[in-house]
Amino acid sequence: MPISRSAFNSVTPSFLSLSTILALSISLLLTACGSGGSSAPPPPPPVTYTVGGTLTGLASGNSITLTDNGSDHLTLTANGPFTFSTKLVNGVAYALTLSTTTPTAQPCTSTYGAGTIDGADVTLLNVFCGLPGGPGTYTATGSLATARIWHTTTLLNNGTVLAAGGIGSGLGYLASSELYDPSTGSWTGTGALAQARANHTATLLPNGNVLVCGGVIPTGGQTILASSEIYNPSTGSWTATGSLNTGRWLHTATLLPNGKVLVVGGEGLTGSSEAVLTSAELYDPSTGVWTTTGSLNTARQYHTATLLPDGKVLIAGGEPDTVPSTSSAELYDPSTGTWTATGSLNTARQYHTATLLPSGKVLIGGGANFESLTVATDLASAELYDPSTGVWSSTGSLATERSAHTAVLLPSGDVLDSGGVNNFGANPTWLASSELYNPESGNWSPTGSLLQARSDHTSTLLTDGKVLITGGGTSLYAIATTAELYF
Repeated sequence: MPISRSAFNSVTPSFLSLSTILALSISLLLTACGSGGSSAPPPPPPVTYTVGGTLTGLASGNSITLTDNGSDHLTLTANGPFTFSTKLVNGVAYALTLSTTTPTAQPCTSTYGAGTIDGADVTLLNVFCGLPGGPGTYTATGSLATARIWHTTTLLNNGTVLAAGGIGSGLGYLASSELYDPSTGSWTGTGALAQARANHTATLLPNGNVLVCGGVIPTGGQTILASSEIYNPSTGSWTATGSLNTGRWLHTATLLPNGKVLVVGGEGLTGSSEAVLTSAELYDPSTGVWTTTGSLNTARQYHTATLLPDGKVLIAGGEPDTVPSTSSAELYDPSTGTWTATGSLNTARQYHTATLLPSGKVLIGGGANFESLTVATDLASAELYDPSTGVWSSTGSLATERSAHTAVLLPSGDVLDSGGVNNFGANPTWLASSELYNPESGNWSPTGSLLQARSDHTSTLLTDGKVLITGGGTSLYAIATTAELYF
């Protein structure tokens, strides 16, 4: 970049030495052309992350305003995914609050509404709105094409429900899958699993696909599966993905805030023999690969896993390597990949349910305490876990002892427990009764009864706030095709 002679003469007296003139010329040249590299480039802007989730159950014509951290407002008029406009840097807290719906009042609640950004977008803010007037009755809806027990059901992003695998009539293990359409109340077939399986897990991934892993099939005795498959709703087909490092069934699977899936415990092969497992694994959807992570302190199956608002995972109860049932509980920390003991349940139990409440506490209900392989005590008791203290406290008991039942958090904030069995031993009784737990009072109250007594069924909260009940066992060796709606 040349410097004009007039500019040079205006600042350079004739008596300056040649060296001074040269130094001044270089300085002017550098000034005109920039800093000459003497100063560092500006630092890159900090990485920021979005905060959002999914709204379900909002009635047509209604609106609701969501607020993050008291200042970022978002008004929604339709169900589906949502994202707040303000992005947050790592380590910053977020906190969701809800307004009342207008013009028609609906009960609405949320889970995972508060936390801290941990190096990933937040996608787990779940907002549920219930039907005006509140819930109370069951009605029949379309029946499954195939009777199923020990299957999975998954609410897809388009509002349909995927039922996959399980055991069917004649105790045949199933590879078939089908879809429930709430708009028509009917089921239609979709792509079949590459591998028939039961007692597997199914997890909705952030991209809308469904991960199915593990399970069992009968081959001579039984074969414990390590294989995993991905269901793509846009194509209606399944494709293989990475296999578990250890085949397992009766395990749990939890979607973590970072998008990975944590699989814990269950029964699998240790060497050539079957054993209840302490091992845990992580699935990375970006690579399709499973990697081992820290092991449980206590081997367990028939346990529950609950994602807490702080991103840790609570494992509670279950059956260890030998009876009796365990009362122990543990916390998994994704940031370290390790497990630490937390407060023990007041009552050892398995076949129970665990539900995250809007308060951030976890409700454990029912189940059975196996004192030996043939002696079990049916449970009506319920307990609350407080993550801030790590302590379990008793709460109101169910009216009926039940295990192998289901629990669903309703938009009202109440918890619906339905079906199951009692007299778990030699003479089981299948239950049609249902109960509602109110977190404010800590009490259970009866609600409408199932049209069909059943256990080991599934319950799925739909986008309109109704609960879909599917399949399950209705008596010894009898498996249901029927489905019901609770609202």
